[in-house]
Formats: sequence, C-alpha cells, structure tokens
Amino acid sequence: MAKQKKATPQGRQEITGLERLSLRVSSMINHPIAQSQRWVTIHRLNTGGDMEWEGVMGLLAETPELDLTFNDDESVTVRWEAQSVQDRDDLVVEEDWEEEEAPF
Repeated sequence: MAKQKKATPQGRQEITGLERLSLRVSSMINHPIAQSQRWVTIHRLNTGGDMEWEGVMGLLAETPELDLTFNDDESVTVRWEAQSVQDRDDLVVEEDWEEEEAPF
C-alpha cells in the first residue's frame, strides 16, 4: 500500500525568520506583565539567524522611547517609561467632549 502525503492548505504562506522574531518580541513587549513592570528581557533563540536578530534589535534601538541593555548572555533587556495619554500617538483624545443624553 502506498503512503499518502498530507494535503497542505492552498495559498498558505510561511512567515520569514524576521517576521517570526518580530512577532515574538512584539508579543513579549505587549504582555500584560511586561506592560505593568515596563521592562522585558528578550532571549536569543538558537532557531534564529544573526541577520534577523540584528534587524529586530536595530529597529528597537531606533525607537526613542525604548532603552536597550545588551546582556552578556546575548539577551536584551528593553525598558520604557509610562506615557501619558497626551504623549501617545496611537490614541485619539477628544478634549472638548461633552456627554450627550441617551436617545431613549
């Protein structure tokens, strides 16, 4: 009896090593514990390449709100300060907002 190959979904794209590492770092930074303590240590994995690691660390280093500490074990500790709502550019704050009466 011949072995059957498993079908792969059509149109499925594999993500690159750079995208995989970017997602992992983003997930670590956005984790609720990291957000409350305002720091996270990112460990370099054996599965990633030098180019990917340097690319993501370069992007983090270019972000002025982040402070990076490169540790002896090749991990990186990322720290940031709490931002006020007015300093954030990802939120829209309406300063002249008035509460309207419910229509019902």
